[in-house]
Amino acid sequence: MKKILKTIQHKTGSPMVNMGSIRLRQPIPSHGIENVDPFILLHHYGPYSISESNNPFDLGPHPHRGFEPITLLFKGEQLHRDSLGNESIVKAGDVQWTTAGLGIIHAEGPTKEFVQKGGELEGIQLWLNLPAKNKMMPANYQHIKSEDMPVIENDAKTIILKVVAGEQSNKKGLIKTQTPVNVFTVKTQQTGTMEVEIPTIHESLIYLLDGDVVVNDEVSLKNGAVQMVTFNHDGNMIEFEARAESTLLILSGEPINEPIKQYGPYVMNTQTEIMEAMRDYQMGKMGFLPA
Repeated sequence: MKKILKTIQHKTGSPMVNMGSIRLRQPIPSHGIENVDPFILLHHYGPYSISESNNPFDLGPHPHRGFEPITLLFKGEQLHRDSLGNESIVKAGDVQWTTAGLGIIHAEGPTKEFVQKGGELEGIQLWLNLPAKNKMMPANYQHIKSEDMPVIENDAKTIILKVVAGEQSNKKGLIKTQTPVNVFTVKTQQTGTMEVEIPTIHESLIYLLDGDVVVNDEVSLKNGAVQMVTFNHDGNMIEFEARAESTLLILSGEPINEPIKQYGPYVMNTQTEIMEAMRDYQMGKMGFLPA
C-alpha cells in the first residue's frame, strides 16, 4: 500500500483548567475541538511534586457509565481500586483501562508509599466512548505493565514507540478494545524521525507531553505553545521528527458517529439514559467501594 501523509486538521495548545483542587491541561474538549471521535476527553495532569504535605491528586470512590476511562501513567505510582474487587498498583509506564459499561465505582491516587517518599506524578486521563450497543455491557478492568507492551524502534534506535492498544508494524497491543482504536506512547532521545501508520478512516491526533517535535515537517509541537494536532481522513501515515528528548501520545480510532449526552461521570446517548444512570448509582446498582 502506498504511504500517503495525512494532512493536519487542527493545531491547538493545551489550556489549563481547574478540576476541584486539581489544575491540569485539557486539550479535549477545548476551543474548536469538541472531541476526536471516539476520544471525548483528554486530561494531562502533572507533573505534580507529591509529598505528605501536598497530594492534590487523590480521587476517592466515584462512578462511571457508558465509556472507558483510561489512565496512562508517565511518572510516579498510583493505586487503583474498584467495585469489581480489583486492586492494583500502577507504575510509571503502565496503563489501566477501565470499561465502565453499565457501571463501575473506582478510586485512584498516589500510593501511601509514594506519598511518604515523595516524587513527581504525571499522567494522561483519557475518555474513550463506547457505541450504544456496548454502553450497558458488563464492567471490566485491564492493567498492562510497561515491560509487557510491544515495542517498535526507529532505524537509529533513538525513538521507542509502545503499542498499548491496536496495531503497528505487525505488533499488537495487549488491551482488548470494543472498537478499532490505536493507543501508542512514544519516548524519544534528542533527535530522530519515525513514521506511524494510521488507517485512513480513523480520527487521529498527536499530543506532546514534553519536548520539541515537528509533525509532517510542518507543525512544531512545544510545551506552552502548540501541543496537539489532529488529522484529516486523507492519508494513511503521519511522521514526526524529534528535536529534543520528548514524550508523545498518539491516538487514532474509527469514529462512532452517534449522539453523545454527558453529565459528570456518565456518557450516554440520550438525556433519559443519563437520568437512569444517576438513579442506578443512587440505588447502589453500580456496586460499592469503601472510602
